[in-house]
Amino acid sequence: MAKTSSVEKNKRREKLSAQYAAKRAKLKATIKNKSVSPEERFEAALKLAEMPRNSAKIRVRNRCEITGRPRAVYRKLKLSRNMLRELASMGQIPGMVKSSW
Repeated sequence: MAKTSSVEKNKRREKLSAQYAAKRAKLKATIKNKSVSPEERFEAALKLAEMPRNSAKIRVRNRCEITGRPRAVYRKLKLSRNMLRELASMGQIPGMVKSSW
């Protein structure tokens, strides 16, 4: 199991990134739009910089849903390699068969 504090910190980041996603997207679109005046683009960049750092989607770490392990996590299943192997061996994942020869 991962440290509880790390898992909780990541949950807060996920929540913040979802909360500010629309606002960040709007500001980024303004910054990238070349038809907008340079002053407005600069102000949008300043507003984006003032937002909380943890509201950026890039700050969220992919973690295993069961153990909270930060490394070797399969995005599609949201499971670490260890849990994937364990659940596949028990037959808990539909369509996945553990081969043996």
